[in-house]
Amino acid sequence: MMSIKFEFDDNGVAIIVFDSYRFYRTSYNKARKAYIWNCVNKKCKAKIYVTKDTYLVVKEVGSHNHQETSLSQANSSIKKECLYKILVIGELGTGKTSIIKRYVHQFFSQHYRATIGVDFALKVLNWDQNTIIRLQLWDIAGQERFGNMTRVYYKEAVGAFIVFDVTRASTFDAVVKWKQDLDAKVQLADGSPIPCVLLANKCDQQKEGIVNNPNKMNEYCEEHKFSGWFETSAKENINIEEAAKTLVDQIVRNDSSNENGRGGSRDSSKFPLESSEEFSEGKSCAC
Repeated sequence: MMSIKFEFDDNGVAIIVFDSYRFYRTSYNKARKAYIWNCVNKKCKAKIYVTKDTYLVVKEVGSHNHQETSLSQANSSIKKECLYKILVIGELGTGKTSIIKRYVHQFFSQHYRATIGVDFALKVLNWDQNTIIRLQLWDIAGQERFGNMTRVYYKEAVGAFIVFDVTRASTFDAVVKWKQDLDAKVQLADGSPIPCVLLANKCDQQKEGIVNNPNKMNEYCEEHKFSGWFETSAKENINIEEAAKTLVDQIVRNDSSNENGRGGSRDSSKFPLESSEEFSEGKSCAC
């Protein structure tokens, strides 16, 4: 078995190396804002990019056996990590907490207790072979729109769900107020609204209002600049994953556009792997 040890550069960046296949730092790449580490074997083209703010663990670097490895193969064990803050908002009792629990834990409970203030949950996605996405879901109490804390809660969010209850038309009437409040308090870097998906929740029950008319719902979402809408049920696990994928797709596209414009990644895109996926029990919202 190969022996493994740590090495640190003068910026305190730690890297795991295999004695048999040593890497050494060569130069600094301004475009990537990273140091380039090359294999000591001059015939081997494997290289690693190490940023100042990243703790990089290189797994099984020696497996390339000093062949003419491509850059993509050399970096195959290095994944970009993105953290996105997503708000889940809407009137009291619309099923926001149940949607989050279904999405994060594949769990549903009929027990109902209103969320007080704000709760949090974390969903980890292996988005593609090079990217891990962590969604920080902010479950904001339905009565908070009338308080003075929403600006604090909304800060730095990059996406949102607004949830209404298809069995209570009054919760749909409040959607536009939530959307206006959201758009007024948080925007993307270019000043445009953050992507927002409308969830018509509890669709397994009898529906009231224009949700029975998909064409009118499409017009409503276009008028109020929603990224889309879905009929959902946390109880029956209907369209939860699909709605989330639609929102995350839009967030990733926005982030990629911003990254290309800045010539670098988001400051908050790198996080350690130890984060938990805990969600506060005892504060649940039945669907």
